[in-house]
Amino acid sequence: MIDWQIIIKKHGPAVWQTAYRLLGNHADAADCFQETFVSALDFCRRHRVRNFSGLLARLTTTRAIDQLRRRFRRAQSETDFEDYSSVKSEYPCPSQHAQQKELTSMLRESLSELPPQEAQVFCLRYLNDMSYRQIAHELDIKANTAGVLLHRARAKLRKSFELSAKG
Repeated sequence: MIDWQIIIKKHGPAVWQTAYRLLGNHADAADCFQETFVSALDFCRRHRVRNFSGLLARLTTTRAIDQLRRRFRRAQSETDFEDYSSVKSEYPCPSQHAQQKELTSMLRESLSELPPQEAQVFCLRYLNDMSYRQIAHELDIKANTAGVLLHRARAKLRKSFELSAKG
């Protein structure tokens, strides 16, 4: 029998950090955190798990990307006006803060448009600092395939950023 309290205590901070980095918002990260552990529980009922950290990293990334996709689909269907004029910035220069928020938003949107496996490889490499071999092990692919998927993801993200800069 799996002791979920121990697993959550041991792996919860990494799951939270990955979810929050991808989603950038406490409520969405909390939903992703919960969905990740529910999915892990479901997975454990059907399969034997040898590497919980890998499974949880993969599930967190997948759930977060799914939430990003839903968020951007919703945003396309409805336009919200937000007034940021009264919000104080932690940055010395407001333009620096605006630029970082814009880049973060562009990255999140671009990640949500990538094929799932490419987005997973990108997130595991750059958010979880995993090697190609670790990524290959987690996703049950070859290390060379992880490299190819990462190359494709970076190329698509670069193209997306270039198009955004022109538009």
